[in-house]
Amino acid sequence: MPFAGPLVARLRARLPENLSHRAIALIVTIAIELLILLVLLSLGMGITQPASQGSILSTFDSSAPQNDNPEAEEQSDSAETDQPTPPTVPVEQSAVPTPLTPPTIVIPRENTIPVPPPVPQPSAAPEPQPSPRPTSSIRAVIRNDGGNMGPPGGAPRGSPDSQIVGRAPDGSPLYAAQWYREPYPSELSGYLSTARPPGWGLIACKTAPEWRVEDCQIVGESPQGSNIARSVLAASWQFLVRPPRIDGEYQVGSWVRIRIDYSRVASR
Repeated sequence: MPFAGPLVARLRARLPENLSHRAIALIVTIAIELLILLVLLSLGMGITQPASQGSILSTFDSSAPQNDNPEAEEQSDSAETDQPTPPTVPVEQSAVPTPLTPPTIVIPRENTIPVPPPVPQPSAAPEPQPSPRPTSSIRAVIRNDGGNMGPPGGAPRGSPDSQIVGRAPDGSPLYAAQWYREPYPSELSGYLSTARPPGWGLIACKTAPEWRVEDCQIVGESPQGSNIARSVLAASWQFLVRPPRIDGEYQVGSWVRIRIDYSRVASR
């Protein structure tokens, strides 16, 4: 503030010299604040509030003016009563509107393309069944054999000894066999399921009592791999064979060689 400088100088001149500068500054500050407070108070008192305006009440007479001519009023009343009353027309009741039913709208379906019926697939032709295997004529042949067949009772007198045709599996002589009864075709045909005739099978068997054979073994077959010898071996338990003859006596327990030939003849 511009007047603070002279004020401070005056205060220094009036105050005793023994006061410190800090005390002088404090006094000056207090004086300035008091001066500002006085200025603010003087400004607030100068503002005057405006006088409140009183409410203005306006009144008026809303009553109708008084009629000075009563006779005219009576005439008008009588005229109104003399007029005929118009007949009342009955008011027709308005018909209740019937709610309108919205029309049914048929939405056409989309044009559907008719699906043709499935074409029947041709059934696969049945596989041709293999032609029935022709009936085979089975014949049992004893190689290098002789003599008549008949009931047992000893070898006929004067009959030659049985012919030796090789060596048995145990090293003993192997004789040509002679049937006591040739096997029936039904006894052999049941073992032909794996055989491929025509051909022959050769086995060696040891003779046993009651014209039976045992311990049979395969010797050979033709053609090779035809399984004919295996079929003969499987059916050998049914064979009835005479034992070899030596000096007119049957040698039960000796080995004999049996050959079975298979020939196929188509049935008519």
